[in-house]
Amino acid sequence: MSSPCLRRWKQAAFLCLSGFGAHAQDAPAAPAEAPRMPLVVGAYAQGSIIMAHTYAIRHLVASHPTGFEINLQRQTTGAAPWHGWYKFPKVGLALTYYDFHNPVLGYAFAASPYISKSFSRGEKHDFSFRLGTGLAYLSNPYNQETNHKNTIASSALNATLQFRFEYDYALTPHLALLAGVGLNHFSNGATTKPNFGVNLPSVVLGLNYHEQRHPVQVNPYAPAPEDVGHVFYNVSTSLGFKQRTEGDKQKYLVNSVTLAVGRRMNRKSNLLLGVEGFNDRSLKATLDDTTRAGLKQPDVKKAGVFIGHELLFGRLAFDSHLGFYVYAPYKSSTPYYERLGLKYHFTDLLFGAIDLKIHRGAADVIEFKVGAKL
Repeated sequence: MSSPCLRRWKQAAFLCLSGFGAHAQDAPAAPAEAPRMPLVVGAYAQGSIIMAHTYAIRHLVASHPTGFEINLQRQTTGAAPWHGWYKFPKVGLALTYYDFHNPVLGYAFAASPYISKSFSRGEKHDFSFRLGTGLAYLSNPYNQETNHKNTIASSALNATLQFRFEYDYALTPHLALLAGVGLNHFSNGATTKPNFGVNLPSVVLGLNYHEQRHPVQVNPYAPAPEDVGHVFYNVSTSLGFKQRTEGDKQKYLVNSVTLAVGRRMNRKSNLLLGVEGFNDRSLKATLDDTTRAGLKQPDVKKAGVFIGHELLFGRLAFDSHLGFYVYAPYKSSTPYYERLGLKYHFTDLLFGAIDLKIHRGAADVIEFKVGAKL
């Protein structure tokens, strides 16, 4: 039997350790360290049709393009706060080959970084939407002497936009069947003409290999950044080049200057309001060709106001702007314009962006932008 003194010592030690454990449980826990992002490798076949979105390409819609895609993606696990805010999306790179089965169009090769957001994720299934953009090489661009029927694209290097709904179903712990429907778009943004672009609605079927299908995901409720609700200012300038007509091979400089005020609305969004000025030198060339001798030419410079939205993924943002011209003496386009683009913050101060400026659904110019956030 133990002595009364020893029993009292044991009781005191137990109470002390119990109290320490209670205080430790009450203390706020540090954010868990995110595990490594597992790899997913996919191989898919694609079957498509060519949309006749304009009369000028109707002679090219008879074929049914087929393609093959190699896909490399990572499942986010919480290393950055935005992973949890977007319910742990996948990020990846798609390498795509297309055969148009038409000697006028030839082949296409594309590389598209993308992000994939799940709508429904279970033990054996994952239904998601993926959005990506990148660069494409078209083997048979328009040539006035040798390939004048290809009105889709007149340059070998093009931009590509891809979106797709995908359903991934587990066959084994590592192997899954993938089925999807989506759209692939190729265009050079009117850098050279003709440039009606091509839209390829597609069905996709293939296999995915999951290194780890259900990895541990940490920090799902990462706190909102400190700048939510704060106002900021952007100043930027851009340049691009465009061809006026198929007959005029010269590339004309297009540049702009933008001043904007913005507000971080929440973890995912910025709203912006701004003013900007444009100088499109191809408009001056058009006036020189069409204005009668001795008549005064209108000013080709334009000024606009816009409202914009930025969808934020860490340092990367997807931009969408709607603008209205408030100064446009030369009426060369619609009174409004849109912009879609990708923006990346190299530092807290400096950013770069690639934007596609659009008039009523038709590409006007691809803009390369640099700026500062103040």
